[in-house]
Amino acid sequence: MAYRFYLFCSLSLLLLTHSPSNSQSNQFCEAGIGYGEVGCGLSSSTKLLIKGGTVVNAHHQEVADVYVEDGIIVAVKPDLKVTDDVKVIDATGKFVMPGGIDPHTHLAMEFMGTETIDDFFSGQAAALAGGTTMHIDFVIPVNGSLIAGLESYEEKAKKSCMDYGFHMAITKFDDSVSRDMEIMVKEKGINSFKFFLAYKGSLMVNDELLLEGLKRCKSLGALAMVHAENGDAVFEGQKRMIQLGITGPEGHALSRPPLLEGEATARAIRLAGFVNTPLYVVHVMSIDAMEEIAKARKSAYFPNCTALYHPLCNLSLSKGISKPFLWDSKQGCKMYFNCQILFKTLGQRVVGEPVVSGLVLDDSGLWDSDFATASKFVMSPPIRAAGHNKVLQGALSNGILQLVGTDHCVFNSTQKALGIDDFRKIPNGVNGIEERMHLVWDTMVESGQISINDFVRVTSTECARIFNIYPRKGAIIAGSDADIIILNPNSSFEINAQSHHSRTDTNVYEGRRGKGKVEVTIAGGRVVWENNELKVVPGSGKYIEMPPFNYLFSGIDKADASYLSSLNAPVKRSKPTT
Repeated sequence: MAYRFYLFCSLSLLLLTHSPSNSQSNQFCEAGIGYGEVGCGLSSSTKLLIKGGTVVNAHHQEVADVYVEDGIIVAVKPDLKVTDDVKVIDATGKFVMPGGIDPHTHLAMEFMGTETIDDFFSGQAAALAGGTTMHIDFVIPVNGSLIAGLESYEEKAKKSCMDYGFHMAITKFDDSVSRDMEIMVKEKGINSFKFFLAYKGSLMVNDELLLEGLKRCKSLGALAMVHAENGDAVFEGQKRMIQLGITGPEGHALSRPPLLEGEATARAIRLAGFVNTPLYVVHVMSIDAMEEIAKARKSAYFPNCTALYHPLCNLSLSKGISKPFLWDSKQGCKMYFNCQILFKTLGQRVVGEPVVSGLVLDDSGLWDSDFATASKFVMSPPIRAAGHNKVLQGALSNGILQLVGTDHCVFNSTQKALGIDDFRKIPNGVNGIEERMHLVWDTMVESGQISINDFVRVTSTECARIFNIYPRKGAIIAGSDADIIILNPNSSFEINAQSHHSRTDTNVYEGRRGKGKVEVTIAGGRVVWENNELKVVPGSGKYIEMPPFNYLFSGIDKADASYLSSLNAPVKRSKPTT
């Protein structure tokens, strides 16, 4: 186990701390020093110039300097001149990008009889070391109460060292919850609500509750999110595995196969379509789920193609073909090369979020003979068999899936051992908050599957757009928050539990190496990661309120009006005379 020893610093003794477990200098300060005060190795400068790098946004890149003052990007221009009191960082030959935004994390979450080992300090510190400068965590209600749940997470987040936002889970629905949802949206800066279709007996909701929740989300302009697995069938699958004597981690994957993820994804999509509200599907782990999202996003008529999308043409999706197949009544399944842009913009408003574990891993680790090794891969939905990850990569590159999260939800080997005799008791979750940016770069950019601009889009910008905080976040333009990374494409990285910054003692990406390393992370205008040194202060992070009615809601009212006008109902009938 990679234990970490932190020397705690106080306001009177500001001591730099070092982890003896690796050669990197991990600088932490556990005192509650306010943001902007000098301590624990933090630079006192509020002015920065990043010079000579290639500035990359989602839709544009240029060689330019970036000038930052008081946590805000002031200018992005070539050859900027500054005074001597400005700290200068040379980024020549490197990429200057918006800091990553992780849309899916679980820090300090109470779950399955224990609590995730990374809290809002250690998890965020790990994120910063990996180039992520903001995350959105899921608030779990307390006994169904949204208000109590939020108060609990506000207390947990007091030690934050980077910016964060909140989603809210919905575990029951009544008039009180409906009122609290409105408070969350209008007063608390929460614009998304998550519904678990799995975890029967704890977090799971039924279709009736889901429908009520979808309607309420629509009325509030909040984005509905789903964990899509058929919880009833998973429960049956778990009983089946136990009856067969399969009690180890492999039983976890066998009890909840891809078809159950596909079924729940399809059901949630259809119910969201029935209500006509946008839907966000979290941690898409299988071809089955991805294809349901693809069908929904592409289920529209294309006048330029004189054809309709048809399920018989669905095979093209799983083969990673970039141009769409459509069904033509005369010619059958035919490729139409002029429809790609239409395919991405028409159809149902469904967002698909893969997570980095699903993109780069397969389920072979679950069959490892060592329980500690196998159990670290247990998450839900499960990491799938080889082949699913490659198809998900293709779907990300083709725009079927839109952004990459982590579902960072970590438990150490002692916690995982709670299920040593019964896989149903293994706490579900894997790491990824520190590794995401590097692995997406190495897997997707180095392989040529996505461009550098697309890397920015799927790791930062699209998340900012979906949760309505763009361009404050997710962009390097004048006026945006100075959350910036400098990535060296020629530098390499290696992942292992001895050098990572999470508090867990295992890592599902152990031993993985690749190209493209985040060498500098700037959060709120301050350098927090440089020269392999992490310099962070608890309490320096800010809560970011996220307003409702993001771009996905544009035109919803017109679509509703069009639907109503098409009904030709009610029909006026004369009452029969007696």
